[in-house]
Amino acid sequence: MTNREAHELARRRGVSPLLYRIVRSLALVVMRVWFRLELQGADNIPRQGAAIVCPNHKSFWDAFFVGAATTRPLRYMAKTELIEGPFGRLLVSLGAFPVRRGQADREALATARALLEQGELVVVFPEGTRVRDPERLGEPHRGAGRLALETGAPIVPAAITGTHRLFWGPLPKPRKVRVAFGKPILPPPVPPTPDAARELVERAVWPEVAAEYRRLRARKGLLAALVALLASAAAAATVRRRRR
Repeated sequence: MTNREAHELARRRGVSPLLYRIVRSLALVVMRVWFRLELQGADNIPRQGAAIVCPNHKSFWDAFFVGAATTRPLRYMAKTELIEGPFGRLLVSLGAFPVRRGQADREALATARALLEQGELVVVFPEGTRVRDPERLGEPHRGAGRLALETGAPIVPAAITGTHRLFWGPLPKPRKVRVAFGKPILPPPVPPTPDAARELVERAVWPEVAAEYRRLRARKGLLAALVALLASAAAAATVRRRRR
């Protein structure tokens, strides 16, 4: 499938409702059981109308974990190479549309804008690419801010942890994945200039994403410390029993 065909199909036909429900239901079982998916603040995702979900980006699978938080079909950007591959049409039927990485892709923004004008739920990763280091976030781009200012769609900041290394080759790791959603941020009634879009993302949206991300990471550290404390206590109790 070519880029042009994918964009036209995404705008005109969109998601296959039956296929999306089937794949989401099957994926949700794996996410809940194997990856122990924990969702926080999912009620902050609007139940209807256009909205932009802005999470950090660690893995190709991030959009699928975000999609587990709502029964609404999720529309998201996927790199051109995936759409042009053998599963391109399937991905488009599951909500994807192509984006050229490393450049300002006007066609991808046009498709995202068209979908928002249709009242869809669109995921935009402000970092633009995956930042695999679990200790840090990347620098945000202004695309989400531009879309919000142009369409009036609210932005839902989101953070996701645990997805940076989900597989040993083809086998999934038994990891804990957490996704948290903040309160929707309404774009101000100002012209969609580059400076206004950048300010919306850098001063309003990204600080919320970073705060949620730090909170999820701190919670992970707290749990690890608690597990270590319990293990230490159990080891000490074993030593005391042996001495007796």
